[in-house]
Amino acid sequence: MTTTDRTAPRTGLLTVDGATLHHEVRGEGPLLVMMPGGSADAGIYDAIAADLADRWTVATFDPRGYSRSPLDGPVTEQLPATHADDIVRLIEVLSPDGAPAALFGSSSSAVVALDVLARHPGRVSRVVAHEPPVVELLPDPEAGRALFAAVRESFRRDGVTAAMATMAEGLAPAWGEDRAAPEPTAAEAEAEPTAREPESIAPEPEAMALEPERAAPESVAPASSPQEKSQETPQETPPEMPPEMPPEMPPAQAEVFRRMHANLPVFLEHVLCSFSGYAPDLAALKDSSAHLVVGVGRDSRTLLPAVAAEALARRVDARVAEFPGGHIGLTEDPRAFAARLRDVLLAP
Repeated sequence: MTTTDRTAPRTGLLTVDGATLHHEVRGEGPLLVMMPGGSADAGIYDAIAADLADRWTVATFDPRGYSRSPLDGPVTEQLPATHADDIVRLIEVLSPDGAPAALFGSSSSAVVALDVLARHPGRVSRVVAHEPPVVELLPDPEAGRALFAAVRESFRRDGVTAAMATMAEGLAPAWGEDRAAPEPTAAEAEAEPTAREPESIAPEPEAMALEPERAAPESVAPASSPQEKSQETPQETPPEMPPEMPPEMPPAQAEVFRRMHANLPVFLEHVLCSFSGYAPDLAALKDSSAHLVVGVGRDSRTLLPAVAAEALARRVDARVAEFPGGHIGLTEDPRAFAARLRDVLLAP
């Protein structure tokens, strides 16, 4: 297989319960599934997947309800366990001989990776969970839950830009210190509590919102999702013209950027709070800790996701690996991030 053949994506569609998943496959070798977090889709991993395709069959995909992976019906609250079931189905299709796959997830998708390992340990050989913001393991879990509830309320009231500003402000303090939970707004007090399940945890705080604002990997063809229209919220900037898009961005990268920006309403309304309520199965994860590596960013170790991730590692006796950059290091320097991920995946 030539370098061009190895790095060119082979696209496909997979029918899962309630959705159709767009997925892309590069390279050859053992299966590595790379799961996008926040509002990102398969395009977030284009550069990294191309780098790793010399050693692995690298599979990327658009999560259900995002970009080119439409739901069968209206968008509803998303749960980590449902997304984990999608991953298991993808592994079954791409690894028909039953060989286990390696998984990489960042932020909210790292939550999904934890759920796959806890409930389907036989399907995975190694799980690298980069900064899963498991707020239930913070020194003050209520403060974490209140932050994400405030972000969603800000989105409902004032739109995407305001929600991301609330997110960035809330993540700024050092989460290793004691924090008091903010007072709930009147709307939050009257709202019904978010449904939770034992297997659902954190979203990817800053990356959820910031990945689409800063990521610019190469992408494939554009596509619109029905969910984009169903969750419209008044904004100063229309989805087709995301804020802060660099004017010199190549067309393929700009298309990835637009898709991720269009996914933000679904993320903020239907993913953020339900994922942040996830309570990891610590006993199951400890039983499989030999297969788990918890990643943290070199530049983000005092922020909520990394503090929560390191708390998880301590609780389940998992190894911690430092990655270049911060919470969204994979978009800040994809080549350096890919090199570090290669080392972690190949380590004994």
